[in-house]
Amino acid sequence: MRIRPIHSITAVVSALLFSLAGFGAAVSLSENEPGGGETGVRQFDPHDLTGLWVRTDPNISATVRGRFRTDWIGPAESMPPLTPDGVAKMSGRVGTNDLPLPVFSNDPKFKCNPSGFPRILYTSAYPFEFVELEGRLLQLFQWERVLREIWMDGRELPSGENLDNLGPAWYGHSVAEWEGDTIVVNTVGLDDRAWLDGQGHPLSLQTRIEERWDRIDADTLELQLILHDSRMYTEPWVGDRKTFARMSREDATFFGWYGLFSGVWESICAPMNEVDDHNNRFMVPGSFGVDP
Repeated sequence: MRIRPIHSITAVVSALLFSLAGFGAAVSLSENEPGGGETGVRQFDPHDLTGLWVRTDPNISATVRGRFRTDWIGPAESMPPLTPDGVAKMSGRVGTNDLPLPVFSNDPKFKCNPSGFPRILYTSAYPFEFVELEGRLLQLFQWERVLREIWMDGRELPSGENLDNLGPAWYGHSVAEWEGDTIVVNTVGLDDRAWLDGQGHPLSLQTRIEERWDRIDADTLELQLILHDSRMYTEPWVGDRKTFARMSREDATFFGWYGLFSGVWESICAPMNEVDDHNNRFMVPGSFGVDP
């Protein structure tokens, strides 16, 4: 992944996270949300998810803070027991949670493979954007420069032969509908080579992930994930509630350009970038202060 030196990334992301810790005073209103009335309470539409959001709850993955602990769907104590198939699937996986460096892990993420879904939702300190279109909700992730498509046109979740024809995908196939003020997204067809987290917890081709998103105020989204996979786990894995703060337009504008993909770095893993970076740092004698 071609990035700026890690100390500069750490500084930028840490500054962003600290600035969002008190986001209530800094976040700007979207165009369709008027300011507060006489009570000073910001008005918002709970069905409007559009905008840029960044994770803020204390359980967020903290790689930018010098640690390699990765987050889970929910706290470790909430994870149901693995089935025999789940134990077999997880066997041989070396995660990052207890390692000093990720280089000792066999996590596919560290071989330029996608994080996959749902992992990208909770193991990244980088923002995402919701964009609403007719019959679709798009989710754009800065990390990996990923586009996720959520269908809201009334279609059914693919199953049976239809799902077989679509085949597995790193980010699955998703449909959503509103239940009151909660948007419920269901995703199936996930690639079972992906890990759920840095510990290597497995998923199968039978996995269904349920997301429940709530906009609880003008500047906050909450998410709960529920994993359904009777092949890997003895019961559903019900996650904790994760919070996301709205980013102001100023926080997402870099050198005059607004947006996730026009900023400080491209958070994308590309083998060509990786090889060039490796060669420059480890194979060129000058990198070690040695004259060629």
